[in-house]
This record gives sequence, C-alpha cells and structure tokens, in this order.
Amino acid sequence: MFVRAYLRASTDDQDASRARADLERFATERGLTIAASYVETASGTKLARPELFRLLGDARPGDALLVEQVDRLSRLTAEDWERLKAEMAARHIRVVAMDLPTSWPMASAPADAFTARMFDAINGMMLDMLAAVARKDYDDRRRRQAQGQAKAKAAGLYRGRAEDVKRNAGIVALLQAGKSWSSIQAATGCSRATIAKLAKRAKVAETDAAA
Repeated sequence: MFVRAYLRASTDDQDASRARADLERFATERGLTIAASYVETASGTKLARPELFRLLGDARPGDALLVEQVDRLSRLTAEDWERLKAEMAARHIRVVAMDLPTSWPMASAPADAFTARMFDAINGMMLDMLAAVARKDYDDRRRRQAQGQAKAKAAGLYRGRAEDVKRNAGIVALLQAGKSWSSIQAATGCSRATIAKLAKRAKVAETDAAA
C-alpha cells in the first residue's frame, strides 16, 4: 500500500504545503511512509482539480489518500461529492483524514473481512457527514459575506478590493507576448482566475479597438 498525501489551499495567499510536516509525522507514527505528495491551490468547492485527479490516476487499489482535514478534500456539493466518492471507490482508494479518527485504521490492513466491512461502513458515514458540514460551512460564510457587503454598500462603505493595476498590466503584456498561463502564474503569483479575467478583458479591448 502507498500513502499519497493531498495538500490543498483555497487561494494564493495561503500555503498549501503548510500541513506537510503534520502529515509526515502522522504517517511516521503509524509506521507508514508518504510515497508522493500532491499540492495545489484550488477551491475545495470545485471537482475539477488537476493535482487531485493526478493523484487518483497514479493510485493503485488499496492506496491511502491522506489529508489533514476532510474539508481539504471536499467542500463540494452533494452531487459532486458523490462523483468524487465514485472515482475513489472505482480505484479502491482509502481516505485517511487526520481529523477523522475512524479513518485511521484504514491506513493499515484490517484484521479480518468483518472488521474491514465495519470500518468501511462507519468511515463512509463519517466522511459523508464531515463533507456535508464542510460544504455548509462554506455556504454559511459566503452568505454572511454577501450580507456584510450588502450592508456596507447600503451605508456607502463598501468599495471592493483595490485592483493591482501595475501587476495586471504586466500580466496582460505577458499574455500578449504569448506566455503560457502556468508561466505567468509562476512569475506573478496570481491565480488562474485572475489570468482568465485579464485575458477576457484584453480580448474585449482588442475587439473594441478593431471595431
């Protein structure tokens, strides 16, 4: 069995590798070695995550997918969570989360078939519960944020985040020079969403100038 660690941060302001030492210590204490780590900056609300699916593609039956918390794996809607579970089940991957003690025995071979089935059932139920809680937490935070912004706008206090004009101009120049999105992201530290927004804006500007 291989242990494959998955580390995720939601934004570029966060450090996706922050939990690496904790995951390595967790594995070592159980006599396990992390064979590979998969690190990415992406929202847990999105199913399409390149590094997560690279992990799934690399995994073999019986491998363990190790995460710090269940919300690092999923803040997905119920429908997308079912899709991700189906992908993991098809590959016979075991999910082990540091914040889910019922998953810890999954990191080692079960004593017998009955025990394995019991852990599967209990762990599956707990994973579903924590995934649902993670999604609810996300939805609640978004709702409170929207309410706060609406209140601030009504009071004339909300103006949104100031745009980094100099950085964005540099990104547009790199796009126009034909640089890849990955190289731009590495050079500027911006998110792919920001590059996409600026690419769209530049395209509209070119169309307007040609009209």
